[in-house]
Amino acid sequence: MVAVRRLGGRRPRATSAGAALGAVVCAVALNACSDSDAASGPDGRGASPGQPGPAGAAPSRTAVRDAADTLTRAGTSRTRTAVRTVSGGTRVTVDGKGAFDFRKRTGRLTLRLPVGTSGARPGERRVVRELVTPGALYLKNRGGGVPPDKWVRVRTAELRDGNLVTGGATDPVSASELLRGARQVRFQSARRLSGERVWGYSGVVDLERAAATAYPAWRAQLASAAKGFSERSVPFDAYLDGQGRLRKVQYRFRVAGMAGGVTSTTVLFGFGEPVNVTMPPEGEIHLGRIAQP
Repeated sequence: MVAVRRLGGRRPRATSAGAALGAVVCAVALNACSDSDAASGPDGRGASPGQPGPAGAAPSRTAVRDAADTLTRAGTSRTRTAVRTVSGGTRVTVDGKGAFDFRKRTGRLTLRLPVGTSGARPGERRVVRELVTPGALYLKNRGGGVPPDKWVRVRTAELRDGNLVTGGATDPVSASELLRGARQVRFQSARRLSGERVWGYSGVVDLERAAATAYPAWRAQLASAAKGFSERSVPFDAYLDGQGRLRKVQYRFRVAGMAGGVTSTTVLFGFGEPVNVTMPPEGEIHLGRIAQP
């Protein structure tokens, strides 16, 4: 179980991300849960082959590494997320939806935990709210002894995976910042994603390179990920539209002791729609640290 410790106490021992992620999709930096889940990913249809659609050239491979800057110019988007692992032959998924402002680099997510999560009624999928900000993650209804009306503030650079999956989602800002470290980028094909034409690319992300070239507020947490994961190179599949905007990205994190690793999927849509992220007042924040296993 992942617990919260009040600030001022002894700092949790630093451990490998492999140990932390062994329970991450169950714990989600929130609480322990069962290994049963029937949730689907964020886009059931995925990016499937289809008719070419209107004429247009594929974005260049450098557009993959420039995805974060392109999203900043786009301004805002809606998102769907899923983090999935397989343990003992059982698939466990945490899925979510939300909206992000890429200029302010803030966003909100509503996550659904698997059935059987501690604190949930039988057959219920407990809902957790998250706010993503530069350097900090805010969680509400996270359990673990935290009052339900309080938020927990976690410094993302202190999480051994840089909050790439510990929070239950790879948020769109982090997902795009990771692509700054993309290498061995290969064009795959033009496809249809939710009825729109996109171009697919595959490759690997060098976590150290991503940390060194990321937006300053994201460097510390990606540096933590570079140290914490069992491997520094992360395979990915990314899909860009005709404007070079990231529409979907899937990462396959390799974790020590987990044959199937952790797969994270982030889908972006609804660009330009208004996004408001209201931060909780200080009186509603339960200061604490994630005690990592």
